[in-house]
Order: sequence, then structure tokens, then C-alpha cells
Amino acid sequence: MRKSTLILCLLLFPVFLRAQENAPAAPVKEKEARRPLKDRLFFGGNLGLSFGTLTYINVSPVIGYRLTEKFGAGLGPVYTYYSDNRDRRYKYETHMYGGRTFAQYQVMENVLLYSEYELINMEVPDLLFTKLIRKNISSLFVGGGYAQNIGGRTSLSLMVLFNVIEGDYRIYENPVIRTGINVGF
Repeated sequence: MRKSTLILCLLLFPVFLRAQENAPAAPVKEKEARRPLKDRLFFGGNLGLSFGTLTYINVSPVIGYRLTEKFGAGLGPVYTYYSDNRDRRYKYETHMYGGRTFAQYQVMENVLLYSEYELINMEVPDLLFTKLIRKNISSLFVGGGYAQNIGGRTSLSLMVLFNVIEGDYRIYENPVIRTGINVGF
């Protein structure tokens, strides 16, 4: 009897030991320490310059807020000056202004998905092409890009975007290639 009890204990001992191991516990969610506001804000934008018979100056800074570690959203003003002096008899000059709001998601370390809505007020020909009138022109961009860190929390970005709004007036031809600098994202 003792032998059989000893053999039974030796056979079952590993089973009892195995039963004593704790199953992997569900991760305990500690209250995530919120980063200070200054660490959640990021800045960036675009600057475009071209001078000559066609002059183009674009200034469009942005400020954004990092909602999560990978997702951010923001807004910014847009201003563009455009002058066309190719024809000596007719000089075209205009100021375009408006704003934009955007969202971006960091898919991988350097890869971003990006969406932006832009509303620009600019001069366009009236329906009879007799005079210029000011109109609001909407653009909705979707696409993605690559951001290369250049030091600290600063990166250069290259994006390929497509304006998915079709209308009578379009400012951009697809695809829109955009470069910029970001600080904080």
C-alpha cells in the first residue's frame, strides 16, 4: 500500500506542481500618466516660395494636439500670394486665404496616414468670364507620407495627397506633393 501510494504521489506530483503555476494574469492597467500639454502640442507647416514671371508665396503654419501616442489633429491658417506677369498686356495678381484642419496617424515609426480639409477664399472668374469674383473653394485631401527625424522632436515630412472633392473650381492638381517640417510629433 505504501509503495502504491508513493508511486501515485510521484506520478501526480508534477501535475500538482503544474497546477500551482499561475496563469498569465491580465495586464493591470495603471492610470496612464498624462503628459503635460506642452509635450502633447506639435507645430509645423509649409512654406512655398517661387519668384520670377510667376511669383508664388505660400505660408501655412499648423498647430496640433497629440490625442494618443500615434494620433494627432490640428488646424492652421493658409495664405498664398500669386502673381502672373507672363503677358505684358495683362497682369494677374491675387491673394488667397483661409484655413485647414487635419488629422494624422502614425502607422509605423516614419509612416503617416493623413487627412485634411481646407477652405480657401480666392478670386475666380464668374460664370460668364467677364470679371473676377471671390469664392470659397473646398479641398479634402487624403493620403500619407514619410517623416524623417532630424534631431530631437523635429522631423522633415514628404506627403503624397489626393484632393477627393470635384467641383467647378479646383486649386490643386492630383497628386499634391507636400513637404514640411514638424516639431513635436
